[in-house]
Amino acid sequence: MSPMLATLPDVTAVLHSPSASPPSGLRAPAAVGMGMARTRFLAPRAAASAASAVSAKPAAVAPLYADRTVVRIGLPSKGRMSEQTLSLLKSCQLSVRHLNPRQYTADIPQVPNLEVWFQRPKDIVRKLQSGDLDLGIVGFDIVSEYGQGSDDLVVVHDALEFGHCRLSLAVPKEGIFENINTLEDLANMPEWTQERPLRVVTGFGYLGEKFMRENGFNHVSFLAGDGALESYPAMGMADVIVDLVSSGTTLRENNLKEIDGGVVLESQATLVACRRSLHKRNGVLEITHEMLERLEAHLTATGEIMVTANMRGNSAEEVAERVLSQTSLCGLQGPTISPVYRSRDGKVAVEYYAINVVVPQKSLYKSIQQLRSIGGSGVLVTKLTYIFDEETPRWRKLLSELGL
Repeated sequence: MSPMLATLPDVTAVLHSPSASPPSGLRAPAAVGMGMARTRFLAPRAAASAASAVSAKPAAVAPLYADRTVVRIGLPSKGRMSEQTLSLLKSCQLSVRHLNPRQYTADIPQVPNLEVWFQRPKDIVRKLQSGDLDLGIVGFDIVSEYGQGSDDLVVVHDALEFGHCRLSLAVPKEGIFENINTLEDLANMPEWTQERPLRVVTGFGYLGEKFMRENGFNHVSFLAGDGALESYPAMGMADVIVDLVSSGTTLRENNLKEIDGGVVLESQATLVACRRSLHKRNGVLEITHEMLERLEAHLTATGEIMVTANMRGNSAEEVAERVLSQTSLCGLQGPTISPVYRSRDGKVAVEYYAINVVVPQKSLYKSIQQLRSIGGSGVLVTKLTYIFDEETPRWRKLLSELGL
């Protein structure tokens, strides 16, 4: 791009909106393809003026991928996503030290040379693509919408277990949509023509257009919306919406319903990296490895507990045979069984064996019942904080994707 074009004003308008009209003095080219609801207006005089200014005094342009020694991670700056991100990091012994709430920078004392930047989620994705950030925690919906399949982005961990939602298409419950229950039903409605396309309002233009195109919708127009999209169909401004859904309560309260096949994307928080940084910037790969191991160890342990019990037996092998006969007592790799030493008549004797086994938290009571049924007693339950594996599968997958 030339320096002149870099200074041109970029004004975006939305078609099919009751309030959308070109700014004074600007021309609006016709929209193209699928009734796309976006077009661009150019200001010739402003462009000429800008070009003149540039030619008179060229501006210094900073490199897109500037050299720096510190590694940067972007975290959501506000809202529940921010709170849950900080909570997860704290649980992984990666507490963020944010001394001044008015500043956008912080650090993680446990990880030297890592700089934290609080940003809007969409800006995290954009700055990962440009290389201004090396790592980021952001919802997969935002990665997909603003990353648009870019090879510059690498999803390091795809399931941080918070921020769960889905991007879904919803239609009114009544009127012409009363009997529309599937995506196929919606596509086959005779109402949609080139002159009267299906009007979709969404804050996810890229994903929404891609989804409709891939599912055979030929006559569609898109309206960009930001907040309270559920009101658009009732106001006659759109026919359907494509929006984030968690419980679905807001949809139901606004007389809307999801339809079969209408889920565009399942989303939750993810750890994302800049591919170039992983390859070229010193320290990024090592910090990514440490963060991935800490996150994986904590998330793996979250749903597991350690159960300890004593059991009378003739040998460790005999006790192990009894334990392994129970389906809930197999553990991660098997139970750990060790002798319990007691003093009897001045001699060391072994009558009991201690059993340690990791079981799913949801199966706790069933596991205790099975332990009792084979002679277990004195059952103790311990909450686990971390389970470190030999090497996380996600790390091996990342190295393979990077060709390392």
